Amino acid sequence: MDFYLPEDHSYTVVDSMRDSVRFVLERCLTKYNGHYCAKSSFVDENGEPMLWHDFGGLEGPGWAANAVGGSYELLLYADYAKDERTREIALSILDHILEDGFINYETGFVYPYRDIEKDRLCLNFKHNNDWLCPGSLAKIGYQFLTVSDLVEELDKKKKLLKIGEKLMGWIISRIEICSNGWFPRRITADGRIYKERAEGGFDPIWDHSGDGLFIIQLMTELTKRNLADYSKEIKEKTNIFIENGGFYGSINHDTYDDNENVSYAVAFRVLKEVSKLFDDEKIRDFAYSNSLAGLTQFELAENKNGVDTKGLLFMEKSWDTAYLWENAEASLAYLEAYSETNDEVFLNKGLTILRAIAKHHHGKYGFLTEGVDWNNHVGAQHHFDGKEFGDIKYTEPFLNNLHIVEPTIYYLQKISII
Repeated sequence: MDFYLPEDHSYTVVDSMRDSVRFVLERCLTKYNGHYCAKSSFVDENGEPMLWHDFGGLEGPGWAANAVGGSYELLLYADYAKDERTREIALSILDHILEDGFINYETGFVYPYRDIEKDRLCLNFKHNNDWLCPGSLAKIGYQFLTVSDLVEELDKKKKLLKIGEKLMGWIISRIEICSNGWFPRRITADGRIYKERAEGGFDPIWDHSGDGLFIIQLMTELTKRNLADYSKEIKEKTNIFIENGGFYGSINHDTYDDNENVSYAVAFRVLKEVSKLFDDEKIRDFAYSNSLAGLTQFELAENKNGVDTKGLLFMEKSWDTAYLWENAEASLAYLEAYSETNDEVFLNKGLTILRAIAKHHHGKYGFLTEGVDWNNHVGAQHHFDGKEFGDIKYTEPFLNNLHIVEPTIYYLQKISII
């Protein structure tokens, strides 16, 4: 197939994963109250914070910063590599979120970000408290549950599970639901629908962002683990999603397209688990025939403008850069689909994406770009060497740089050995 890429044995997807981990460990960490945390959520190839950018002066568990997700990725790698130092660092990052003020243990609410320069908590990547994204908040809750599986200390494991449960309670009891029955993309601190863009002005996808899928994901995981029973709510929201042909609006908080690649990948992964929970073939069929199949519209089957784009997915029509956390999520979706079906097409696509990502490391520390800008969407001044088309010279350490660990480890441990 045109999309397919063979393995580069001189630099494999395992090499790529190791370099991404090395970049974080060697260049991107500092300490806060004795715990490891990210120096910044937006850094250059040397790990230096890019404070001119909204993400640059932030860290925490929120979407762009992804500290709990980063801890999870590092714990996965540590277990695979039998690397105790990496494990200790990963647990320290997790303790930073658990112990340094992000969590209101009484209400269950979790602050997504800490403004590094002002040392204060805030609700969104614009460093203010005007709005927050309930779906992304639920994603943090889901990450607390999944990371608990990699934690050995029993009290901490119980604590993580309890936080996930309480956070879901906060979300479900407070947020206003859209007139179409779906979850709002943004809400105010008291749960009311917020219809504006992050930058101001009307948000055209305020009521159909894929970010709401993370709320279903958290409810499903809590129900699977017998920590709560959200069966009624899961069925209701899943039916609304399917009846509307899917809500695939941008998950990323700063884009505004009706169809974003990662929304399709997340939808497949979430609906697949819902179908298992209820043994529902209708939901499973939609997950494969609509959500997973929808990823093909984003495929880059050739190199564009002299840039290594073959094997990647562009993000969305309105912002066609190939960003890498979304590609990693799509790879994981395809590999999970292969595990269920033994369909070689899914395996080849999942591996192809990882192989294509591996072509975009830079510098001596293992830096992996946040995105491959083959159409000069962000501007040549943000590309390596000022080229008109090429890799963006910044990354989010715990998100775009590190998210390849999960699909790579999934492949190594559940499918094959490279």
